Amino acid sequence: MQKKILVTGGTGYIGSHTVVELQENGYETIIVDNLSNSQIEVLDGIAGITGIRPSFENLDLCDLEKLRDCCHSYSGIKAIVHFAALKAVGESVEKPLEYYSNNLVSLMNLLQVMQEFNIPCLVFSSSCTVYGQPDRLPVTEDTPVKPASSPYGNTKQISEEIIRDTVAAVSGLKAISLRYFNPIGAHRSALIGELPLGTPLNLIPYITQTVIGVRDHLRVFGNDYDTPDGSGIRDYIYVVDLARAHVKAIERLLEDKGEQAYEVFNLGTGKGLSVFEIVKTFEKATGQQVHYKIYPRRPGDIARVYADTTLANKVLGWKAGTPLEDTLLSAWNWEKYIRGRMNH
Repeated sequence: MQKKILVTGGTGYIGSHTVVELQENGYETIIVDNLSNSQIEVLDGIAGITGIRPSFENLDLCDLEKLRDCCHSYSGIKAIVHFAALKAVGESVEKPLEYYSNNLVSLMNLLQVMQEFNIPCLVFSSSCTVYGQPDRLPVTEDTPVKPASSPYGNTKQISEEIIRDTVAAVSGLKAISLRYFNPIGAHRSALIGELPLGTPLNLIPYITQTVIGVRDHLRVFGNDYDTPDGSGIRDYIYVVDLARAHVKAIERLLEDKGEQAYEVFNLGTGKGLSVFEIVKTFEKATGQQVHYKIYPRRPGDIARVYADTTLANKVLGWKAGTPLEDTLLSAWNWEKYIRGRMNH
C-alpha cells in the first residue's frame, strides 16, 4: 500500500517538483493549496511527468475547520511536507502582520491536526535567511541564527522554534527543517518550473524573461560588494536536487532513523556563485545574450552566503549533483515553453 503524504503549497515552485519526486518514489500525494501564488494547471504538468494526477484540495491552512475536514477525508496520512507560506521579502517589510498571521497560524493549525489525526512526521520548508549575514563561511547547521533582516525571514525562525517546542512536548511527533539556499531551474521535461506572478524577485526568472523579451534588461543590484567581481554571491541549487532531499527526509522520518525528534539540514551545493558568474554561464549554456544594467544595492541584501552541506550529504545520503549549465538550460527551456503556451 502506498504511503500518503500531504503536501501544502504543492502547486508552488518547489512543492510541485517535490510532488513529482514523491510520486516517482511510490508515495501517494495529496496537495493542499489556496492558489494564492500558483496555478491549477501545475497539476497537468505533474500528471504529464508522472502519469499520476495528485489529489488536490483548494484550501487555506489558516482555516482550521476546513483543514480538519481535509485530514478526515484522507485518513492514514503518514507525513506532511509544509511549503505553503507567503514568501516575498520586500512585501513582508510592508505587510508584517499579514506575514506573521499567515505563516505562523497555518503552521500552528498543521501541528494541531497532526496531533488530532496521529500524523507523526513533518518536513518543514525553511530558509538560509535564518542565518542573516553570517560571520563565517560556509554556513553550517551550528552557525548562529541572527536577528532576521525581514519579517519573512523572522517567520522562518519563529516557525522553526514553534516546531522544535511542539516536537519536544508531544510524544511521537518528529520533524525535519530543511534550510534552502537559492533554488533555481525547472524540470527537464519543461512541464513544471518557476512561474512568478508579476515582476520576478529571483535572479533566474528575471534573466529568462529578459532574454525572451518580456523585460528590457536584467537589473543587477550592486557591483560594489566585497566579492571578486563586486556582485553578490549565493549558493544556487537545482530545484530537482532540492526536491529529492525532501524524499530523503521523509524516508528518514518514516524509518525512524533520527537521533533526535527534531533535526535541521542545510540544502545547497556548497559553492558560492556571483550574479555575473551566473549570467556568463547562462550565456554559455543557451547561446543567448543577457542585457543587464547595474542598480544600487537593495536594503537587506547580504554580500555572500553559501552552505556547508556535509551533514545532509552524510546523514540524509543526499547531494546536489546537477551541473550548473544543465540547470540554467532547464530554466531557459521552461521559459520558452511558458511563452509558447501563453501565445496559443
